[in-house]
Amino acid sequence: MKVFKRRATYNSVKTPVITINLIKMKTIKLTAVCIGFLALGILCSCAASKKSSTKNLIARMEVKVPIKGVCDNNNVVVVLPFPGNRQVRAKAPKTNAELTQELNDKVSFLKDKPDYEDKGTVNIIINCKGELVRCEIDKKTKSPELDSQILAVFAEMKKWTAGKIGNESFDTMDFYSFTIKNGKISLS
Repeated sequence: MKVFKRRATYNSVKTPVITINLIKMKTIKLTAVCIGFLALGILCSCAASKKSSTKNLIARMEVKVPIKGVCDNNNVVVVLPFPGNRQVRAKAPKTNAELTQELNDKVSFLKDKPDYEDKGTVNIIINCKGELVRCEIDKKTKSPELDSQILAVFAEMKKWTAGKIGNESFDTMDFYSFTIKNGKISLS
């Protein structure tokens, strides 16, 4: 005699639903949304405690090919600035508003395209000395020419303030997402 039987189905919004049929036909349904709320609750309770697990959480980039210019290829950090963990992102030499203005001034690809819409992401690595050592498009736009013009603007920003964990500077990786609407670039 089987005590339970499991099967996976999909509801109307294509969210996987796990159904467990117990003896006496009692049915328990757990959706991915419920599991997500459970995980969020656990994370929030950890973040609220005095001995938060997020204080010690450090995300390191897996470097398969050495990156020229970084201080330590085994220790390139993706900063996770949770409250209380003392992680600080690398600081650009320009504000987001100044960078947005410069992108819109210098990217000539968009000058005669007032209806152009697109989006993308720039991936940058700043070494522990605050030097830009890598700049590339992570999520490409529809145009390679547009990608290269956007990269050229980011590549001009050579000197940054290095990212830190506590008082120690680290090699850090960061992303800049951008959206183009009506031919204008905005950082998101």
